[in-house]
Amino acid sequence: MGKNQHVVKKNDKWIVKGEGNDKITKSFDTQKEAIEFAKQIAQNQESEVVIHGKDGKIRDKDSYGNDPNPPKDKKL
Repeated sequence: MGKNQHVVKKNDKWIVKGEGNDKITKSFDTQKEAIEFAKQIAQNQESEVVIHGKDGKIRDKDSYGNDPNPPKDKKL
């Protein structure tokens, strides 16, 4: 399993950063673009996308690997 990919607001950009990495993987103008990019990486690495809101708090997670604890709620 690869590193989880975090989508975080930094200054006026949305960034994608691998968990534990010091360097930014890529930056985007919109959160939507950053999420799509992070999903591609997470699917390839069978990891998670962790989406942070503007306040920095985690607002959502999507798993693309073999999740031993899949969510019970279904997203619409």
